[in-house]
Parts: sequence; C-alpha cells; structure tokens
Amino acid sequence: MIPLPLDGSVSIAGRSRLLDVEAVEAIVTLPTFKRPQQVLETLASLRAQQTDRRFAVILIENEAEAREGAKAVLPLFERGEIPGMVIIAHERGNCSAYNAGWQTAILQFPNFKHLLVIDDDETADPQWLERMCHAAETLAADIVGGPQVPVFADPAHAKWAEHPVFAPPYRETGRVPALYSSGNLLVGRNVLTAMGPPFLDLRFNFMGGGDSDFLSRSAQRGFVLGWCAEAKVRETVPARRVETDWIRARSLRNGVISTLVEKKRRAGMPFAGAKVFARSLALLAASPLRGIMRLARTGSPAAAIYPVHVALGRVLAEFGYANEQYRQPEKN
Repeated sequence: MIPLPLDGSVSIAGRSRLLDVEAVEAIVTLPTFKRPQQVLETLASLRAQQTDRRFAVILIENEAEAREGAKAVLPLFERGEIPGMVIIAHERGNCSAYNAGWQTAILQFPNFKHLLVIDDDETADPQWLERMCHAAETLAADIVGGPQVPVFADPAHAKWAEHPVFAPPYRETGRVPALYSSGNLLVGRNVLTAMGPPFLDLRFNFMGGGDSDFLSRSAQRGFVLGWCAEAKVRETVPARRVETDWIRARSLRNGVISTLVEKKRRAGMPFAGAKVFARSLALLAASPLRGIMRLARTGSPAAAIYPVHVALGRVLAEFGYANEQYRQPEKN
C-alpha cells in the first residue's frame, strides 16, 4: 500500500501498468462503497467511451475494511484494461471520498485539464466524457453538470422520473446560474487549484450537500457554470427510493442543505442568519400554494408535496435537524 503525501488517510492500492501520468488530459473520479458489481458496470461504461482524449480513472474505495469494490476492480487496472489507479479513502464519508480523489488527481497527474465525476450506481453514455469536455470548452465554462437519467429497478416506477427528486434542473445545453449535484459533473483543474483542499466541507459528509456547497462557493468566486443536456449518465434507482418515507426524507434533506448552503453563502453579511430564517419562513408559508400549482401542472400528489417538505426542511435546519442518510447506506 503506497501512502499519498496528504495526512495518512489516503493510500494507493494499485495502478495500471505503463500509466503515463503526464499525458493524461482528463481524470474521471469514481467513489465506491459496498457496490462491487455496480462499480464494475460503471467501469465497463468508461471503457466504452468514444473519445481521442487521454483519460485516466481514479477509483476511490471508501470502505476501508472489506474493500469489496477495490478487490473487484484491481485486476482491471493492474492488467491495464482501465488506465488509472485505485485508492483507499480511509476516512468514511461522501465528502472524504471526493476530497481524496480530487486531491490525488492534483498530486498524481500534473497536466490534466478536466476532472469528471461519476458515481458507482451510474453508467455513462459512450460519448459522455467527450461531450462534457466539449461543452466546457465551447461554453467557456469552468464547471459543467449533466443529467442523471433515472433507471428504475421496477419499470412500473418510471412515472417517478419527473418527480423533483429525480428530474434534472435544466433541459437545454448552455451556461446556467447554479448547479447542485456531483453525480454527473466536470470541474476544471483551475477551479480545484483555486478552491484548494479540502474541497468539500466535511460537515456534509453523511448528509450529502457537500457538492452543492462546493458548487455554490465556486460560483461565488466567479467561476462559470454550464450544463450539457446531451452528456447523460444513467442512475440505477432501487425500489426503496420511491417509497414514501425515502422521498420525504430526501425532500426534507434537500431543504436542510438549502439552508446550510445559504448560510455559508451569506456568512459575514449583516443580519445573515435572520435573513435566511425569514426566507425559510416565507417559503414555508408559500409552499401550500406552490404545491397546489404543481399538482395542477403535473397531477402528481407526490410532486405537489415536495415544496412543502423542502420548505419544512429549511425551517427544521434552524433547530439542528439533520437527516444523515449516508450514515446507513444500505437504506439509502
């Protein structure tokens, strides 16, 4: 096991043969936790990428004991079938895994321009990497997001695709004012070097939202955000994620994250806390009407209740409520 010059919390488990780190133009970071079969499917989709760009994969194993994911993929890297390396992020948590992968990219690959992110429950379309990089270059965008197309384990659940929890925030390619998720993302090296480690705030480690906070802070720094509607990844959605309890928990969590991110964005401003709380109360008061309007538009009671749950989550955050769904990944 080769330690990295960080803080001892990250080590290299293996790497592909004849890896020319100086020639790599793009890095794909892939965190995994207890999904050995799914991560192999993700890697198969990355092997099938149609691009002339030299890219490498950094797989981040975030289960430091059994390491099922690392054990499953290491032969592919060691045989050179996948260019890149497998690292172990010994500190568990969503943000810890991303930070480990992004810092490893900076330390190990001196010339890459684009860093892309995909999760271990996703597969990439064959032109995903090329389209994301091309969008960054043609839009002159420092960060680019793309759609996560839900693939429901039970086809009968396909009607949930337009629920706000699963629907993409944008439909067309272009520059955008905000991005919210790292599930399908490109970040320029210039952003990473400017923002510096730790990139994601560890306070979001088991709640999620560290990506949303990072993207918000990056936009505040003046980095340009874009969206590539054609660069799709397909996300596996197990049946439990359309259960009422899970949808409600995710909606409340989204509200909590919204409050926490806004507080960080307003930090240092006069009456920042009061303004955030007032906005949360206003959104809660308006949420029934917004829900009725959404019901009229979609005909979906589940979609209609979403703004109510988000607004309620925003208010609950003021009293210390935090839904750390990633503490129990088997239920996530």
